[in-house]
Amino acid sequence: MKSTELPPYARAMGMEFVGVDNGSPVIAMAWSDRAMGRPGFMHGGAMGGVLEMAGFTALEAELERQGLDVRIKPINISTEYLRGGLPETIYARGQVVRAGRRVANVQIEAWQGDRTRPVASCWMNFQISPRKV
Repeated sequence: MKSTELPPYARAMGMEFVGVDNGSPVIAMAWSDRAMGRPGFMHGGAMGGVLEMAGFTALEAELERQGLDVRIKPINISTEYLRGGLPETIYARGQVVRAGRRVANVQIEAWQGDRTRPVASCWMNFQISPRKV
């Protein structure tokens, strides 16, 4: 999967690739009833999905830049919900902090409207392994 291609789940939720910021893809998801949690707020799972997609695409973009053809597998994810997601478009961007031979660490932030006020953030850790031929 290329960093600009999103899997079926992401497309079904209305996520899309909207650009690149400092080398990392930016993922957006417009508000819809699919993303509604309690009335007037975005569901935490929908916010988490955007964070996860931004993490995967950021790492894939970095590995493509390095010319590596490897498999990535999430090890864990730690999400922090900083404030309620409002009924508006949410954006997320990941930053690869480290991409070693076996492990990669990615930090992701999601925001709505004002990028300086994130609504959620997370850390994702990935296992990196060579593709079997």
